[in-house]
Amino acid sequence: MKNSKNSSNNSSQSNELYAIAETSGQQFWFEVNRYYDIDRLNVKEKEKITLEKVLLLKDKDSITVGKPYVKDAKIELEVVSHKRDKKILVYKMRPKKKTRRKMGHRQELTRVMVKSIKIGKSTPKSSTKKETIKKDTKPKSEKSTN
Repeated sequence: MKNSKNSSNNSSQSNELYAIAETSGQQFWFEVNRYYDIDRLNVKEKEKITLEKVLLLKDKDSITVGKPYVKDAKIELEVVSHKRDKKILVYKMRPKKKTRRKMGHRQELTRVMVKSIKIGKSTPKSSTKKETIKKDTKPKSEKSTN
């Protein structure tokens, strides 16, 4: 029993950082350095993609749930390849009417690798700089009006 507990602890330590994000109409559980097959995206191979529709983010100690999305959370993906899923057969038949229809479908997929999961506030830093510039300009304009 101790061995099974240790193995479960090791697996929880390896999954310290993950995110649940929405893309192509589905929700995926993303972990760093893993690849996923999502619906075909119109991008070239080796290009980077950023997902900003992050629904949940788990860090080492905290879990952040979005309402509906987590602010300033991003998942960076790299396109590995484009491929097609295995074929599924669709067979329609109307009994006693001699009507039969057999069709196949292969879904177009894009294989992506998760490079990083980030939560950061890059935009507020730039807005604070703008505020300090505005504060500097206001006293100058007040002195010139007096």
